[in-house]
Amino acid sequence: MPLTRADMDRKLDEHFAYEASDDVEGVLDTLAADVEHDVVGAPTGPTGRDGARDFYEGLFADLSDGTFTTIRRLYGEDFIVDESHWRGTASGKPFGLDGRDRPLEFRLLHVMQFTADGDIGRENVWVDRAAIIAQLPQD
Repeated sequence: MPLTRADMDRKLDEHFAYEASDDVEGVLDTLAADVEHDVVGAPTGPTGRDGARDFYEGLFADLSDGTFTTIRRLYGEDFIVDESHWRGTASGKPFGLDGRDRPLEFRLLHVMQFTADGDIGRENVWVDRAAIIAQLPQD
């Protein structure tokens, strides 16, 4: 039976809730065992579960006090495209830039493809790096 929009929304909202609480294990629990995790522009390129763990551990150390707002979602048979906005503090070195506890906000685009049993089988993330670089100038 194909996933409904409500099924996809539930899984994605669960995933984002774990992200908001810096819960690496929770995030990983929303991913399929053989997930393809791809943060576009990351030096590692697409990775699996171990790479996703490394990414989220680093991300949660680098960003804090974040709020996440969904702008819109588009749906396909087994995928969702989510445009969102993140606002918080660059407490570490997000995306390789020295944050110095400065405020930061940027848009994200997630393309999530689901497995037949409802897990996230592919997570593709596009981050507005130009906005991040503009807000975190390096001296």
